[in-house]
Amino acid sequence: MAAAVTGYHAAHLPEDPARAIVWKVVAEHLAAWVPPGAHVLEVGAGYCQWINNVVAARRVAVDIWPDVARFAAPGVEAVVLDVARDLASLGASTFDTILASNILEHFEPGVAVSVVDDFGRLLKPEGRLIVIQPNFRYASRQYFDDYTHRAVFTDVSLPNLLRAHGFQIDQVQPRFLPYSMRGTKLPVRPWTVRAYLRSPFKPMAGQMLVVAHRGPDHPGQGYGGPPKPSAKAEGSAPQG
Repeated sequence: MAAAVTGYHAAHLPEDPARAIVWKVVAEHLAAWVPPGAHVLEVGAGYCQWINNVVAARRVAVDIWPDVARFAAPGVEAVVLDVARDLASLGASTFDTILASNILEHFEPGVAVSVVDDFGRLLKPEGRLIVIQPNFRYASRQYFDDYTHRAVFTDVSLPNLLRAHGFQIDQVQPRFLPYSMRGTKLPVRPWTVRAYLRSPFKPMAGQMLVVAHRGPDHPGQGYGGPPKPSAKAEGSAPQG
């Protein structure tokens, strides 16, 4: 599995300095949703470019990719585990905020639902989930260019999934970021990214933003959940 994930990063998601600029500005843009005293978990952290730029009391980066530890900034705890099977091992009601970027689409639909349930178990009551995710409504042509994409989500289906599993929706932005930065000829500078995020006009936007919080009646508190299906049997793909 480790070799497969490493190969995925090399083929589809090579390190890109421009991506680091984007995530620094995205972290600033979304900082109001993350209290500075929060315990924050990023799931599928990859190069850690989001969590590295978050201001929080505790920061944890989780990925199945062994190199995640190499990219975690000082003060960021790197944990290598299979999100599809072992996420709940981080402890019930442990985190104030969970960040999830480009992760849920890599799982078979049933596994994606299980991971969402784990998000709820890991969050403290009223804890917040921030998802940045390809929106199939606006990215259908490119969606399966990533050979590890398994589940399909839109700005309607993802919030409904979260509602069905004990979350309350705070914000949905159907167009938030471009689907991909690969091949872009536009200059990537902090000021251009800030202008893009603030603008109502977002060319090439194929990623959505969904912000939710764990509802008061969420069933996951103190419950470890049923045994997870085998990631291999369910066809879960590398995260990153």
